[in-house]
Amino acid sequence: MSFSQEVKNEILRHRISKPCCNVAAAYAVACFGKYFDDRGVVLQTENEGVVAFAQKVYRRCGVQGQIQRKERPTGPVFEFHVQDPQEIEKLLALFGHTGKEPTLRIRPEHFKCQKCMQTFIATAFLCCGTMTDPEKSYNLEFLSTRHYLSQQLEAMLAEHDFHPHRALRKGANTVYIKAADHIEDLLTFMGAGGAAMRIMDQRLYNEMRNKTNRLSNCETANLGKSVQAAVQVQLAIERLQEAGALNTLPETLRQTAKIRMQYPDLPLAKLAQKFDPPVSKAGLSHRLKRIQEAAHRLPENQPQEKEMSNA
Repeated sequence: MSFSQEVKNEILRHRISKPCCNVAAAYAVACFGKYFDDRGVVLQTENEGVVAFAQKVYRRCGVQGQIQRKERPTGPVFEFHVQDPQEIEKLLALFGHTGKEPTLRIRPEHFKCQKCMQTFIATAFLCCGTMTDPEKSYNLEFLSTRHYLSQQLEAMLAEHDFHPHRALRKGANTVYIKAADHIEDLLTFMGAGGAAMRIMDQRLYNEMRNKTNRLSNCETANLGKSVQAAVQVQLAIERLQEAGALNTLPETLRQTAKIRMQYPDLPLAKLAQKFDPPVSKAGLSHRLKRIQEAAHRLPENQPQEKEMSNA
């Protein structure tokens, strides 16, 4: 089962208690179904529970509708429709539409209480909504072929600070939300608090994983720098040895070169503890830099001994 279907099933488990909210739900089915005009109402969906819900809310409004199952190669599609002339007359009167409007627009008078709009938006999601699995990405969408309805739905969502956006994709008006925190708020608003909690858990997991990866990458980068620095020091020591110039270094630098070559893989902090007495990490780093500087002062491709003074 997809995450979208899980969200819809969770919404379906909520009971609508007020008659006004029931009308708002029925109105959303009309607005965001396949069509709504003087031919009646048709809603098609792959979720059988959604058409059963639609039939129930219409029955509570005194309008009888039918459910039909249609087999398709990709799987069954369930259709709820109101097509009987007498029932169509009832629903048009219920919603205050003639069925011949050139453009369908949402009538705000159907929202009688605070929960009416909440129920309307939740039912709109049941009819035309989709939600990406949060393990992959965060994206919640409402799809509709009706431009003005999508525009009004966007305004409703914006009114409740869900920060929606709207775009036209392949002929369908898409109202979408991509910010995870706004999706969590909207899911809770629609009655899918469990799905919202799942997104919260996934966000925490992703944040911890990303933090761990950043730390790991940082440690790897630091290790790479340390290894590169150690290799450069060893090359400098070998060059001084080949030129016969290592013995001309001060005693502290000769001792440092010897211990570095004995423990080529040790990091500076641990290498500093091999001295007797131990030296500080900063002091050891300074000595290694002086060794590299001595190697850099050697003539290119001309190994030779060079007197060096204690510095």
